[in-house]
Parts: sequence; structure tokens; C-alpha cells
Amino acid sequence: MGSVFSPYYARARRRGDADPENHCALNVALYGDGWERWSMTERGRRWIKREPTHFSIGPSAMCWEDGALVIDIDEVTVPIPTRLRGKVRLTPSAICAHEVRLDPQGLHVWRPVAPFSRIEVALERPELHWSGIGYHDSNWGVVPLEDSFESWVWSRAAMKDGAAIVYDTVLRDGGTSAFALRIGSDGNVTDMPLPPRRDMPTTFWRMARHMRSERPFETVSLLEDSPFYARTLLKVETEEGKADAFHESLSLKRFRNPVVQMMLPFRMPRRG
Repeated sequence: MGSVFSPYYARARRRGDADPENHCALNVALYGDGWERWSMTERGRRWIKREPTHFSIGPSAMCWEDGALVIDIDEVTVPIPTRLRGKVRLTPSAICAHEVRLDPQGLHVWRPVAPFSRIEVALERPELHWSGIGYHDSNWGVVPLEDSFESWVWSRAAMKDGAAIVYDTVLRDGGTSAFALRIGSDGNVTDMPLPPRRDMPTTFWRMARHMRSERPFETVSLLEDSPFYARTLLKVETEEGKADAFHESLSLKRFRNPVVQMMLPFRMPRRG
């Protein structure tokens, strides 16, 4: 994957010699009681190998195999170096071809590739195994995110036969855009009425957050808290009962701040 939030890529763009394939990383975040791990080592072009169904970044790789996305992980965590190694297999119930333009000019596109999938995780280091419901989507664009957006909020609730997804964006010119979708396990997409906005408490870094939900929800865990990004696990009330939901808040205004750019290599080392 391209390093959208890479400080090295941002520096290269300012110099005018940015090559996305010279700034790629596999981001692995592992959460659990006593099992928190993070790795996001950026690697240059000489570490990259791309084929139609296979993409390797250094010792890690991902490929499509027998209808499943298989991710082989072999990384070193930061800030405390430990080995993070294992395999993830994500088997979609269906491939979704739906695409959404996230800005009026169509410079940024989002696609929920496999919104309802079976996931199997087999890690050697640390030694962990589990299976459950997985998710795979994709974003791409022709200009940097921070050139188009001030902020965005995204959430996905795992339903019994699919997913409910909400996007809420603020553009740099002050315009706003939001949509809500219900995507079935068969890949069919249905527009949903946009739920009302409910404010959430700010984080340690004073990140403003909100959730769009018709019913009450509760915070289970704040998984990531950084100066420009927060990831939260929620428990939301739906017509099917309680459901787990992942929630992301992103401030591109903060990301553009030079001080934040100087802090990023702490979580994202580079091998050129």
C-alpha cells in the first residue's frame, strides 16, 4: 500500500520528485490484553515487487489465492523492536464493485472491496490464533488527502449479514459531504438515511470526534490516539441488537502541521 501519511512522501512531494512506489508500507496494528503491537516500516522501490495478484513489500506480502486475500506478515514493531510474524487469510462472501467519489471533483474514490468477510489470523510471534468477521476496502486519489480535506469521520458496524458504513467529510473549502450505506453479504449496496450526529469526548490529544447513530452507543476502547488520528472500538445499538463498530477520526489540518510531520517517523521508520 502507498504511505498516504508518510512524512517522507510528503517531503518528496515538496521537492517535486515523489514516486508513490518509493514510499510503501504494510501497517499492522494488533490490539488485545497485553498484546498491543504496531509496525509500519516504509520501504523504497527496491523492496517492492508488484504482479497482478501479488504485492510484496520487503519480507511481507499479500496475494489473492483461491478466492482469498492472504497476507504474510514479517515485520519489526516500533517503538520497542520485536518480531511480528504470521499469516492473515481474508475470504470475502462477495466482492463489491461499488465506488463512491469522496469529493465533488472526483479526485478521491473509496471502494468497499469485501465489506463482509471471514478472517483467520495465525500469528507465530506473538503466538495468537483467532477467526471472525473481517473487512477490506480501498481508497485512492490523484492528489494528497490533505490537499482536499480538512477532516473526515468513518465508521463501520458489523451486522449479521453485512455492514453499515458512514462517511462524513469536511473539505478544505469548508464544504461538507456525508453518506450512509448498508452493504449485504452478497455485495449489494443500499443507501441509508444519514443518522444524526452525536458528539464524542475528545481524546488525550484533544481530537474532536463525533459519531452518526440513530441509537445510543458506548465506547469500548480507544485503540489509537495520535495528534491527527483516533481509532475507536464502539458498541452500537441497531435494529438487530448490539453490534461492534470501528470508528475513525482524521484531521488533515493537523496532519499538515510541520510539528506533527516531525513526530511521525517515531511510529514510521524507513528503509530506502
